Amino acid sequence: MAEEFSIHLKVWRQEGPDQPGKLVDYTLNNVNEHMSFLEMLDVLNEQIVAEGKEDPVEFDYDCREGICGSCNLVINGRAHGPKAMTCTCQLHMRNYSDGDTIVVEPFRAKAFPVIKDLVVDRSAFDRIVEVGGYVSIKTGSAPDANSIPIDKSVADTAFDYATCIGCGACVAACPNSSASLFTGAKLAHLNRLPQGEPERKKRTIAMVEQMEEEGFGDCSNYAECEAVCPKGISISAIAEMRRNYMKAALAGEEV
Repeated sequence: MAEEFSIHLKVWRQEGPDQPGKLVDYTLNNVNEHMSFLEMLDVLNEQIVAEGKEDPVEFDYDCREGICGSCNLVINGRAHGPKAMTCTCQLHMRNYSDGDTIVVEPFRAKAFPVIKDLVVDRSAFDRIVEVGGYVSIKTGSAPDANSIPIDKSVADTAFDYATCIGCGACVAACPNSSASLFTGAKLAHLNRLPQGEPERKKRTIAMVEQMEEEGFGDCSNYAECEAVCPKGISISAIAEMRRNYMKAALAGEEV
């Protein structure tokens, strides 16, 4: 039989981007150890609605399977919570004990303005990808999958970088609010493949400069981003991005 227990929550409430926010206290007495963290927030909202005193807590989610990257929460000061390589939606309440106090906040960065409560605007990531996160190809039927030989080690490394789900935990964890791990991963998974080589220089310049334009900070090699990344992406992506950027800039590449 599933164990039920009580927890105390301190949840960030904010009406809008230009409104002041604050932590609001809540207590839940019927938390099930098998609930996911988001299911616990569902129960909280049911309680709030039943009481009828305030609006339910707004929080972002989609797949609830650790794939989409929408569930971007800071839990007790750590992006996505205490478990390594785990999205918020895959974090379960069995990791907490009766009487625990949990502080829930949104990702905080200049480039991620709060929309309401725990929901932030991460469209800056979309704009970074829009300027170069693609491979230009001729229209028509798709080429045969095996027509371009690719070394397995190259394919495996590119795939590792491609697992980035764009959640933004790297930004939330970085003292500088840098998006270097996200941008580096998006660049590396294309730049390492032969299909991405023709546009490598232009892509690198465009995406790095767009990252800076969005207001993200610079990387200082704290590696906090790697520590909280739910997909375990290495900061080697940042080193690779910097090398490619310097080579492209010295070659006089322009966007």
